[in-house]
Amino acid sequence: KMKSQFEKKNSAEKKPTATQIANEGVKAKILEVIDDKSLTITEMQKLDGELAELSNQKISALLKQMVENGSVVREEIKRKAHFKRA
Repeated sequence: KMKSQFEKKNSAEKKPTATQIANEGVKAKILEVIDDKSLTITEMQKLDGELAELSNQKISALLKQMVENGSVVREEIKRKAHFKRA
C-alpha cells in the first residue's frame, strides 16, 4: 500500500499548480519585453509595469528557468547579467 501511495505522489502526471500557471504568464511577458534587446532585470522592470510589481529575485528565478530550457540566453557585460532571446 505504501509503495502505491509513493508512486502516486511522485507521478509525473500532476497538473501544474496555480503558481506555475501564473509563472508561465510572467515568462511570456518577459519574452515580450526582451524582444530583440539585451536587458538587465532592472531594465525589464522599468520597461514594463507588470514586471515592476515583481521582485528582482522572482524575475531572476524565472529567468534562470528560461535559460535552462533554452528560451533565453544569459551574458555578462561589465559584471552585470544581461538577458536576450535565444
